[in-house]
This record gives sequence, structure tokens and C-alpha cells, in this order.
Amino acid sequence: MKKQTVDVGAYIWPAYSGKELRNHIFWPAGEGEWETVKKATAKFEGHTWPRRPLLGYQDEADPRVMEEQIKLARAHGVNVFIYDWYWYDGRAFQEQCLNDGFLGASNCKDMKFYLMWSNHDANCVWDRRLSSTPADCGTVVWTGKVNEETYREIGLRWIEKYFCLENYYRIDGKPVLAIYELKNLIEGLGGIENTVRLMNWLDEEARARGLGGVHFQLIHWGGKGKIKNLSGVDSGAVILHDQMLVDLPFESSTNYQYTHVTGINRPYSEVQADVEAEWDRMTALSDKLYCPHVSLGWDNNPRYATEFRPNILRDTTPENSEAALRAARDHAITTGAPLVTVNSWNEWTESSYLLPDDLNGYAYLEAVKKVFVEES
Repeated sequence: MKKQTVDVGAYIWPAYSGKELRNHIFWPAGEGEWETVKKATAKFEGHTWPRRPLLGYQDEADPRVMEEQIKLARAHGVNVFIYDWYWYDGRAFQEQCLNDGFLGASNCKDMKFYLMWSNHDANCVWDRRLSSTPADCGTVVWTGKVNEETYREIGLRWIEKYFCLENYYRIDGKPVLAIYELKNLIEGLGGIENTVRLMNWLDEEARARGLGGVHFQLIHWGGKGKIKNLSGVDSGAVILHDQMLVDLPFESSTNYQYTHVTGINRPYSEVQADVEAEWDRMTALSDKLYCPHVSLGWDNNPRYATEFRPNILRDTTPENSEAALRAARDHAITTGAPLVTVNSWNEWTESSYLLPDDLNGYAYLEAVKKVFVEES
């Protein structure tokens, strides 16, 4: 296989396993969010649900399953997995797919990985029995905010279990840590000054262990990324992610989903034009590295038993995604960004995944291969 000119990182949602017992409060059948996928139905004429995985309802905490997924990813140009990583109620949550499945796979060193700290609140949207009632859907089950003591415990866990591994993904020699919810980070740690201090602490701890520091990556939300609680106490001031990218010790940024960046209830080509303008804006914003992002789709109606949620990205064909991937690759090469991020490897219930299904087969993976392997 030819060497890729740009790395391709696909986000992984580690909920397709029953090995996390706390998952059972959301998916009582004991198979993780496959329970929701199996129950998904069409909400309107022409709706492209239900969809079914061609590889079956696999337990992604099984190392044999992940051995095959690693082979599949590498054969098609995906060479980095970005694992959603959670900490709720005083302990790690849903680590099994990473620890047992991916890291337990005999070929895991063929694949780089890094963590995206998914420090958002957990609410009832994961529970299909409740999520069709808007009031219940917003009920917080666990908060994603952590205080300084917990942050230090988490940080040492990252260093000792993950950052030190040979196949942990690095930029400029430093292990990458993406942070999803900046607002929760700042509020939990008691304001911007404390956040800067504790990010620097983690960087120093990593340096002390010979890891070169930490490359902090901001998951940027464009104009939707607004932070109100700047001091750690209630405040009326509001600041955008733009300023926090400059003021906090982040070294790069990327996105997680198009719906975070622009209005998506329209055709893919219209949304993509806005997204590419955002790539240019982010590149010009500061001297911080920007890694362009491609979303394959958005439709989270599988998570709602009866109610139709109309905010859907339309025309999400493999052909449109291929064009977006090519534009992202070219932008990364032009700007010197080492990585393109893709949503995602397996976000089935948000209709944004590379894994093959009964609607498009392997077409999304083939699009990645064509752009990043065959055209490299």
C-alpha cells in the first residue's frame, strides 16, 4: 500500500458492546446501542431507515472483531481511530471497546489511535424509551464536568494507559488529546485561569515521562461554540470558541460534525460550501493548526421511537462524501495539516458511518480509499 500524504482519523463511538454494565440503563438488552439500531424505523416516505450492518451486530469490545475492522480500515485508507472517551460518576465509562477490543487486537499496532475526551453531559437521548419526550430527553443522567482533583486523576490515567503506547497518535512528537466540550471543561475546573494551569500541568506531567508533552486539540463548534461561565461562577459575559483557541494552550483544532458548524437541514452540497468556507476561516484565524473535517451525514432519528426530528443532512451520498474528502485532503496538503477527521467509523444512530451497510455497501470506505490511497 502506498504511503498516504495525509492521515485519516475516524471517530469511534464505543457503545456497540454489552460489556459496560452501566450501558444497560440505556440499552437493557445488554448489547449496547445495537438495540437502538435494530429498532429503528422509517419516519416518513423515502426515509432511508432502517439500515443494517453488513458485518452483523458485532461486539466491538471483542478483539477478534476489531482485528477485522482494523484490516478493513487500513485497506481503505483510514489509519487513525479517534476513540470517544468518557468519565462519569467518578470512573471511566465505556472503555471496553478501546481496552479490550482495539488494544486487545493482535494487529492493533497497525493502527494509530487517540482520545477525544467526550466530556459532555449524558442525558436520556441514549434511551429510546424516553427520548421521544423532549422534556425527558434533556434530563441529565451524569454531568461531564469534573473538578481539579478528578481532572488530575483522569490525566494520569491517560498518560499511564494510553499516551505512552507505541501506536498512540502524535503530532510533532506529542500525544494528541482532543477535547469535545470546552464549556464543561472551563466550568468544571473553575474558570479560564485554572483551565490553563491544569492543561499546562498535564503537559508537564507528560514531558516528565519522556512523552514530549501533550498536543491539545480543540473540537471547534464555529459560531455555535459559545462559553458564558468564564470565571467559573455565573457570569453574563459570552465568548466564542475562536478566542479560547487563541487564549488556551491548544495547538490544533478540528470539528466533530457539520451540524455543529452550520445549518444542515438542506442538501449536502450547500452545507459543504459553508464548511469549506469555515476551513478557510479557521486556517486564517490563528497560527494554530487546523485539521479539516468531513461529516458523512446527520440523522439521529433512530434514537427517537416515534417523534420525527427534522434536522437532517440531505443527499448524503458516497459520491458527495468523496468530493468532500478530496477537498479536505487538498486543504490539508495546502496548509500543512497532517490529518483529516471524519465522522465517523460507526455512528450508526446518527447516520454517519464508514462501516458497510445494506444501503450503500462499502461505498463510503471505497470513497476514502480512492481519495487517500489511490490518488496519493
